[in-house]
Amino acid sequence: MSKTVEANFDGLVGPTHNYAGLSLGNIASTSNQSAPSNPKQAALQGLAKMKALHDMGLVQGVLAPHERPDVYTLRKLGFNGSDAQVLAQASRQAPKILAACSSASTMWTANAATVSPSSDTTSGTVHFTPANLCSKFHRSIEHETTGNILRAIFSSQDHFTHHSALPNTSHFGDEGAANHTRFCQNYGDAGIEFFVFGQYSFDDSQPAPKKFPARQTMEASQAITRNHQLNTSRTVFAQQNPEVIDQGVFHNDVIAVGNRNVLFCHEKAFLNQAQVYNDLRAAYSLEPMNSHDDFYIIEVPESQIRVETAVKSYLFNSQLLSTSDKDMTIVVPSDCQSDRQVAIYLEELVAADNPINDVKVFDLRQSMNNGGGPACLRLRVVLTPEELTATNQACLMNDTLYTTLCEWVEKHYRDRLTEADLADPNLLVESRTALDELTRILKLGSVYQFQQR
Repeated sequence: MSKTVEANFDGLVGPTHNYAGLSLGNIASTSNQSAPSNPKQAALQGLAKMKALHDMGLVQGVLAPHERPDVYTLRKLGFNGSDAQVLAQASRQAPKILAACSSASTMWTANAATVSPSSDTTSGTVHFTPANLCSKFHRSIEHETTGNILRAIFSSQDHFTHHSALPNTSHFGDEGAANHTRFCQNYGDAGIEFFVFGQYSFDDSQPAPKKFPARQTMEASQAITRNHQLNTSRTVFAQQNPEVIDQGVFHNDVIAVGNRNVLFCHEKAFLNQAQVYNDLRAAYSLEPMNSHDDFYIIEVPESQIRVETAVKSYLFNSQLLSTSDKDMTIVVPSDCQSDRQVAIYLEELVAADNPINDVKVFDLRQSMNNGGGPACLRLRVVLTPEELTATNQACLMNDTLYTTLCEWVEKHYRDRLTEADLADPNLLVESRTALDELTRILKLGSVYQFQQR
């Protein structure tokens, strides 16, 4: 490709995909607790979306799942013996800990990391920071392997800079790109990096949610800004509305999504929303080629779509994709089509005078049951032609890779899994066998602990 592109790297659903209801504040996750899952169907649904975006002419990548159950963490927690004995002890003594150490939550790669393109950084390289995800135990154990996988895909030191996760404490709670987006005229331009946080860690006088936890802190967003060497005049911070966090908006990408010169959000997304808009417009217009009029803010009023409806349908947990220099497609889950009110709104959206002129609907029911829609499943990485060439090509979707991965899923994945199955030592063996083969398919090397023994 001859121009800078935005690649979407989707998380491949892992073999232990299950519904353990681990995520307080994520209503779909807790509502479907203990229901049987279908890991095979979940992985194939995700692959179908990846293939469809590739077929649209977009650059689509694949991020590998993690090894689960995580017996290494279980051993740190005092369970010992062989792998089978560790699983048996954890199942008897602490089944919820076993469930947490078996979660396939790495499928939601919007939480994998925060990524800043080279055009935004003073180093002129793409910066990656794996999210510490410290607000949820089952996710807090992910960042080391996530870093290994990102380094295996983006290995060139001439083009990519990798950081360690922030300190693993709630003061620097970081949830990755689920609370970060970027605005620009063209992907290769210097962009506006937009960080959304839930609360301040060191100032108790500031507003904060009362029912559910705020997962991203202002201090974490500021730390990433410093580490990524971003231009402060082109960096905007905004606080989530605590009221909507308490209604199930656990990440900003549940109530807002952006792409290039478009912000699509609910009217209750942010505190001091009018000021947030002013800050974004002002930062956007700093670039000589931009103006206030080029920046589209599409705000959905509560009177048209209630927050409760937005959370249930995941209208805003969608992908905005540029299909040309001016046109965009919005990718939504089938739940948006099922809700008549949301379906009508989407018809009006694409008919209105804005860059979004098409809707694509995907069945992601297995992911949605755990509270993850299209936007949760992907990590956006802006790449110049040289950076794209330096990227691990084996991880980029094409017809052959799609067929190979579908066959891999059919070979290794179960079609039914319950929480009780997590103690089955055969599941660990099956998972490791599958991942060992996957690292050869994707040419990742030894990114998992079981491969390094």
